Amino acid sequence: MGLEDDPFSYRVTKDGRVLVSRGGRLVVTVGGTRAERLVSLLGEDEDQDQELLARATGNYRRGNERRGR
Repeated sequence: MGLEDDPFSYRVTKDGRVLVSRGGRLVVTVGGTRAERLVSLLGEDEDQDQELLARATGNYRRGNERRGR
């Protein structure tokens, strides 16, 4: 099951943390400087957002990264 079939979703809290979910379950909470940087990069392109969120979860190296870029 890939990112297209089961995409990540995210929510930014009032205190600036990013809550990353997939399949309705919270996967990771990103805070601090990492969250600020992530928020600044999100929202321009859905495919890029999915890649950024996958990287934020730490599961990026498990076959869901893009090849040949």
